[in-house]
Amino acid sequence: MTTKTDLKNLDQQGLIRFVESMGQPAFRGRQLMQWLYKPGITEFQEMSDLAKKFRAVLETRAYISRFEDNIIERSADGCIKFGFRLFDGYMIEAVLIPETDRNTLCVSSQVGCAMQCTFCLTGTMGFHRNLTPAEIVNQVCAAGDFLLAEHPDNLIGPREVTNIVFMGMGEPLNNLENLLTSISILTEQKGLDFTGRKITVSTCGIVPKMRQLGENSSVNLAISLHAIDDATRNTLMPINRKYPLDQLLEACRTYPMPKRRRIMFEYILMHGVNDSDAEAHELARRLRSIPCKINIIPYNEADGLKYTSPSRERLLAFQDILRNNNYSVFIRTSRGTDISAACGQLAGKEK
Repeated sequence: MTTKTDLKNLDQQGLIRFVESMGQPAFRGRQLMQWLYKPGITEFQEMSDLAKKFRAVLETRAYISRFEDNIIERSADGCIKFGFRLFDGYMIEAVLIPETDRNTLCVSSQVGCAMQCTFCLTGTMGFHRNLTPAEIVNQVCAAGDFLLAEHPDNLIGPREVTNIVFMGMGEPLNNLENLLTSISILTEQKGLDFTGRKITVSTCGIVPKMRQLGENSSVNLAISLHAIDDATRNTLMPINRKYPLDQLLEACRTYPMPKRRRIMFEYILMHGVNDSDAEAHELARRLRSIPCKINIIPYNEADGLKYTSPSRERLLAFQDILRNNNYSVFIRTSRGTDISAACGQLAGKEK
């Protein structure tokens, strides 16, 4: 018995190869791409410009996946957390962060995470498996469907997802092949038609794969830094023992970015761990030769984890030191904390 192909696992070139294997011309693959990501299209019979005979063959060879019966939690600040049940029983989460001019969707790339960062609740899950391109893209499709179905009075931002950040569950660069396929689908004009500027991939520092990401996509890069000396970062982020700070920062200096882009460094501030004036000055010194901006994130406290958030005064003092060194520095206000949807709080239920 032939296993059916989930067409959402294929980017445009993959769809072309698929239809050509069925004796169809390449343009049929481009037609399929255009139909797969139209809102509300769930059946081949709805693809009206495809020949009936071809649609019938597709029914026997392929299917169109989507997330259904999703768990939806609403935060008091307007954030929406989605729980998506996968075919094998695992649960992943994505978070929609609405603002008046945009809707940013934080998506997951893996079930769990193998990085074991000691401040992150997702890390306590352990690693189960990579997400397929379809499972990544369907998070975006489900959030888009949600926004289209929502009553206008309940909307804070537009009726569509405008920005995507790979900052949910998992380390995206440890799922690089599927990540790149999903980015191809997201940025394909006949697909979901995002520009690379509207997509950000965050990594804890998988140095050999950073260049591959830059050479094969035009998305933004974010680095989860969180410490500026190896001893502290080794404790917080075990990956630093494999790719220490000198290697990571050199990879950032040589990262193949589009012109006028900057790397985003994310720095979670933890009381008494990485929030001193000396560490702010050292951060400013070490990032000097890298085109960048800095996001400071006050730690989101979670049950079972030992870290605490710094005071507001400490947060502002840290920011001031960086600004006085001519960096663009933003304090990222946590959203969705009341539904465990903030940075480092995602932890989908296991099977």
